[in-house]
Amino acid sequence: MELLELVINEEDESGVDYIALVDQPAVEKLWLAFRKNDEKNYQFKIQDSEKRIVSGFFMVADLPIMRAKDNGEQFYVVFKKDTINKIVNKFFKMGYSNNINIMHNKNDKADGVYVIESLIIDSDRGINTPKGFDDAPNGSWWGSMRVENDEVWEKIKSGVFNGFSVEGLFAQDRPKEINERIISKIRDVVNNYKRK
Repeated sequence: MELLELVINEEDESGVDYIALVDQPAVEKLWLAFRKNDEKNYQFKIQDSEKRIVSGFFMVADLPIMRAKDNGEQFYVVFKKDTINKIVNKFFKMGYSNNINIMHNKNDKADGVYVIESLIIDSDRGINTPKGFDDAPNGSWWGSMRVENDEVWEKIKSGVFNGFSVEGLFAQDRPKEINERIISKIRDVVNNYKRK
């Protein structure tokens, strides 16, 4: 099975331009939409009901994510920490913190929902996963959103939306052939990551 490292160029249109509220992982074309991962422990949490804040990982570094081509052929993609750092910097430089949509539909913008906190996990700098969330590898992107939109807030509370998903345009490094068993081991290591 192929493993593709997705990358961006800081000088062109590539990068993340939207974050979506989603009910489950999207199986879209390579350039369109990726949720952090398929694992429940990385879904977002209602962190403060009174202030309407939801928090969670936008992206998890080094986690192989299964995708499918139009013909149904499956492959994996991965974002390395250096790429995630570039993505985050470009996302905020371009002023995209209000670019939130529903289920990757750019015509269904989540008005009144916006990013209020953003961290790139970096234990060397003392930036660790916030309390109450599972640890993730250095380079992972964690954040919080405030939800002022009543309809969206009700859907979050009722469990219609249970995760964040980044969306954008990415280039790919040369494909690497990788054994499915190796991918499974990598996912296990990332999902069971504990900072020492």
